[in-house]
Parts: sequence; C-alpha cells; structure tokens
Amino acid sequence: MAIFRNALSRSLPELDSGPQGQPILVQKQDSKEEWSPKMEGSSPKTKVYKRRWLIVSLFCLYSMSNAYQWIHLNIIANIITKYYNASLPEDRFQRETTVDWLSMIYMLAYIPLIFPSTFLLNKKGLRVCALAGAFLNALGAWLKVACVSQDRFAVLMFAQTICAIAQIFILGLPAKIAAVWFGPNEVSTATSLGVFGNQVGVAIGFLVPPILVPNSESLDEIGNDLSIMFYAGAGYMTLLFILVIIIFKERPPHPPSKAQMLALQNVHEEHYGRSLLNLFKNIGFDLLTITYGVNTGCYYAISTLLNPIILEYYPGHEESAGQIGLTIVIAGVGGSIAAGIWLDKTRTYKGTTLGIYFLSMAGMVAFTFTLDIKILWVVFLCAGALGFFMTGYLPVGFEFAAEITYPESEGTSSGLLNASAQFFGIILTIGCRAMINKVGTLGSNLLISGTLLVGTICTGFIAADYRRQEAGKEILEQMDNALEIEISEKYTEKSRMADAENDNRI
Repeated sequence: MAIFRNALSRSLPELDSGPQGQPILVQKQDSKEEWSPKMEGSSPKTKVYKRRWLIVSLFCLYSMSNAYQWIHLNIIANIITKYYNASLPEDRFQRETTVDWLSMIYMLAYIPLIFPSTFLLNKKGLRVCALAGAFLNALGAWLKVACVSQDRFAVLMFAQTICAIAQIFILGLPAKIAAVWFGPNEVSTATSLGVFGNQVGVAIGFLVPPILVPNSESLDEIGNDLSIMFYAGAGYMTLLFILVIIIFKERPPHPPSKAQMLALQNVHEEHYGRSLLNLFKNIGFDLLTITYGVNTGCYYAISTLLNPIILEYYPGHEESAGQIGLTIVIAGVGGSIAAGIWLDKTRTYKGTTLGIYFLSMAGMVAFTFTLDIKILWVVFLCAGALGFFMTGYLPVGFEFAAEITYPESEGTSSGLLNASAQFFGIILTIGCRAMINKVGTLGSNLLISGTLLVGTICTGFIAADYRRQEAGKEILEQMDNALEIEISEKYTEKSRMADAENDNRI
C-alpha cells in the first residue's frame, strides 16, 4: 500500500505566493462559489477556519480504517489459510499466494486507477472523493461480514478488492486538504497528520487481528472470532461514512492563504500528456522511479509476508509477528519525521536518499541474520532499525522527485513513483513467497537484501539536479531586484522633490 502517497510536498516557506506556495492538484473552479475578490482593486479576504482541524481529523480516522483493512488479514495469514482451506487451491504455493493476494490487491488496484482518481479529484473536488472513499471502505467492510464461512474465500477477496479501490480515493487527499483548508504555516503539519493516520492504521492492522483472532484447532472458534472482528470494523467504518456526509465540506468560504487564492484565480488546463512525456525524458527521474519502487516494494513484501517469516523461526508466535509489524511502523514514523527535519535543514536530497537507502539494506541484512538466534528482543530491535530507515525513505523519495522534476506537477510524479512501488511490491511478494516455499525464509530475505543493494547502487547514478531550489533562488533574486528598483525610484523621487523645494526657496 502506498504509504506517504502524494504527501509532504513541502514548499519554500518564504514564498507564500510563489510557485512552490501553490497547492498541488489544484481544482478548476467552474461554480459561482469560486474564491475571488468582490471588486477589482479590493484586497481579497483570506481566513483560516477552526473547522479545518475537524476535517483533517476525520480524514485521518477513515484513512486509518482503510490502511487497517490492507494488512489485517495477512498478519494472520496462517489462520486465514486454515479457515478458508476448503475454498482455496490444493497446491501449497497457489494456496498461499492466493491468500497473499488479499494484500497485493491493494497494489494491483492502485496501478490502473491512480490517474483516473487524480483526474476526478481535479474535476470534482475533495468532497466527492472523500464520500466515494468512505462509502467503498464501509461497503467492503460489510461484505467481509457476509464471508464468514469456509467456502466463501471468493467473497472475502471481492470485499478486499472494494477496500482496495477505496484507497484510491483516500491516498491523494492529504496534500489537497492541507492546501485548501490550511494556512501557509500549517500546510506541512496538516499533510503530515493526514499521512500519520494511514501509518496508525497499518500499525493497528498488525497489532489487533492476532489478538482478536488467535490460532485455534476449532474452525468454529476461528469463524466466531473473525465475525466479531468484521462486525466491529464494519460498524466503525459505517459511522465514519455518516460523519463524512455530515461534516466534510469541499472548501471554506474564504481561501486560507494568498497563494491558494492566486492559484485558483490563475488556474489553467494542464497538458497531462506533455507532463508525462517530460517526466519520462528525465533520466534522473526514471532511475528514481525504479529505485523508489524497489525500496517501497521490498517494504510491501516484508509486510505481506511477515506472518510466515516470523512463524518459521518462532512457531505459535502470531501475536509477536503482529507486534514486530507494529515496531516496524512506529519506528518508520520516527524515521520519516527525522528525515523530514534533516531535509528541511540541509536540502541534501541525493545524499540523504543514498544514505537512507544504504542503511535500509544494512537493516535488512541485520534482520535476516538475527532471526535464527532465537532471541526475540533482538529481532524486535533489528525490525525497528529496518522500519526506521526503510519507511523513512518514503517521504525523502517524494522530495527528491519534486526537486529533480520541477516545474512538472508533483501529483503526476508522485503518482508514477507510487505506481512503480505497487508494481515492484507485487513482483517481490510473489518472488519471496516462491523463495519461502522452495528454499526457506533465509532465501527470501536474502533476495530482498540483494534487491536493496542493487537499488542503492542505482541511486548513486541519479544526478543531484535541484531544479526547485534553483527556481526558488531565481524568484528571490527577482524579488530583491524589484525591491532595489522600488527603493531606488523612491529615493530618486525624494531627491527630485527636495531639489524642487530648494529651487522654490531660492
């Protein structure tokens, strides 16, 4: 699942009305309610509303619920396989891969649907996408309630597919909500909150299911536990859908900043095909698309297969597998925050990207060779280090892409990065599952480690072409020149007036 998708599009804070102060995915305003000054020459009103915190909090909650549904079945994959065995293929590899698709369907759905959903967000706006995401999320949850029967795995897969489609209408919203509702000094905070909700959902998806659905020899007990889990989820997500209908608004009556007002007043049709072509012609971005996909795909593969990876070394420790997943996510949140602070201070995008990539590989190697020492706390420690760097890489990759592709749309570039991540996530998950069945977990983990090594090497070949920073410097220079001219003109005018007064006295 694309964590930190389309998010953290940091702007140059000193340039509220500059090109980086403008929101991404600007919606074309065709209605009569568009933000514009009432009279020409008047100073248009900007205002931030308290409701903005309610909007972003509600988004966090239902984004969290969708992220929870991504992983909550695969972290108890052995129990799901046992319960639905009658409706699964007889071949072991096919049976286990079919269960893996409960996670991979999120990745598969993203690839073809991300660009239509971006188009819908541009054309119809926040409220329509929020309603669509919340509705599909609740619908998928209720369909899961109907699949608590050993012969209904197909129904379960259909329900998970609905939830996977719902994510398309959720993941692109954090930056848009931040731009439309929040002031220039709050945009990064609001975006981070939206992304944080997604991460919390993944963490809950790792932690809660092994507790609610413990392994049991009785299929009836497993069915009852699954029913409780599904009913609880469906009720919660239905409540969120109702709240979205009541609370979630398209935009505030007045824009929150001059940058947002300016962007909406001067919006124009973007040539989407030309933007894509420019991105594909950018060799540095092409390399970054591959390396970002590899790193994030490894994260998805580990998350999907964490249950069999841990149970091979620690049989019966389903709850420990969930807690290790929780550790990876929590450490990743810390890594993302630390990476963001570091980038804000240093602006060393390539060096930071390369360093974190290498440390992700080192963390994976450490995790691989500490699994079989039978000391669980060491596994938790290495998993935390792995999560800190591997998940911390995600926002850094987005920022690096924004730098080397400026002035192309950040929404388009981030969409391509995420599509690459989903593609490699599917390939690596299937490949690692095959390695687990044929060679064992060690072979699977070595495959991921080797893949990260190749990604690290390729990252070294990406040029540090910081176009966004250069554009910011040019704008500041233009502003300085304009200010100097204005000061010079005022000084000249004062001198002229002083000379005129002296002439009059004479």
